[in-house]
Amino acid sequence: MLPAYYEYVFAAFAFLLGASIGSFLNVCIYRMPLDLSVNEPKRSFCPSCKYQIPFHHNIPLFSWLFLRGQCANCGSKISFRYFGVELVTGLLFLAVWMKVWTWGREGWPPQAWALALPYWIMVALFVVATFIDFEHFIIPDEITIGGTAAGVVLSFAIPALHGQSSNLASGLWSLAGAGVGFGALWLVTRLGKLAFGRKRQRYAEPAVLSWVRRDQEADFVVGDEKMLWSDFFYRGNEQVLLQCPWIEIDGQRFENAAVRCECDWLHLGERKWELVKVDEIQGLVTEVTFPREAMGFGDVKFIACIGAFLGWQAVAFTIMSASTLGAFFGLATIGIGKREWSAKIPFGPYLALGALIWLFCGPELVKWYWAFTFPPSP
Repeated sequence: MLPAYYEYVFAAFAFLLGASIGSFLNVCIYRMPLDLSVNEPKRSFCPSCKYQIPFHHNIPLFSWLFLRGQCANCGSKISFRYFGVELVTGLLFLAVWMKVWTWGREGWPPQAWALALPYWIMVALFVVATFIDFEHFIIPDEITIGGTAAGVVLSFAIPALHGQSSNLASGLWSLAGAGVGFGALWLVTRLGKLAFGRKRQRYAEPAVLSWVRRDQEADFVVGDEKMLWSDFFYRGNEQVLLQCPWIEIDGQRFENAAVRCECDWLHLGERKWELVKVDEIQGLVTEVTFPREAMGFGDVKFIACIGAFLGWQAVAFTIMSASTLGAFFGLATIGIGKREWSAKIPFGPYLALGALIWLFCGPELVKWYWAFTFPPSP
């Protein structure tokens, strides 16, 4: 049996490892939405002057505090987010380790300590997804699809991840969790489409319109809203309608234009452009009508990632708890007269929080709820 002080040594290691991983997660959070490589340049750089930060100025947590949140080269302010991500990741790694350490001492599930690795990977994915979704209202496929694949592979490799003794059974449970999660939220988006249909937005003052292609994807900006073009075209036959005082399509300017956009085509009167051959669209818009979904498709793929790591029961708990948390926060913001705050929080962070609640105390909460709701007969 290990000496008692080993618990503190391992806990300190888990926190420091998490903070160090958090430093890399900051790189992912900054670069991935901008389509920048997370490997080149290998070192972090100042967002303002692009100065590559030397090792001694890139020590997790301490460097930000020592430099007072400023770049050592140009003095520009470095967002508190960088410190916050490192701290949150360190605390989550520590919490995961304490959880599996407790399981290990209790002897269940088998090989409990080996669960630290997949759970650390999972919470790292959650951190990146949450902060990118907060800022850009997207969750990259590298996180959702890549995370789902990682969850399935790790489930085959570590049966204890789903409480199984067989590698095959664990992998199949992972696939089932991913499938249930994807199917459940996909159904919600479809029902949301039927319930909400289209959204028409009119602007008292013309709003700036921007459409910029990125390979097979495009960034679509109207006023203060930034979206992915593909998010409007789940089925492929949706349309986005624009009323523009003027619009420029790859430098060709048109006045008082009524524009109809399909997934791959833009129509203006008798003319049409194949969007895969268009680089940039700029203009002003007074009215936009676009398909409205209950949530973005990135959330659908994200819950598949959660299911791959935690199983179908966690999927059900996560969806219910995320919806409850979102509703509670929405009501709270209405109560204090800040309803616009809830509109600025996407659903992805609620899903991540719901999954974390399941990881740390979900089964216990479910047992308490059923015992409270259906008490045993005297």
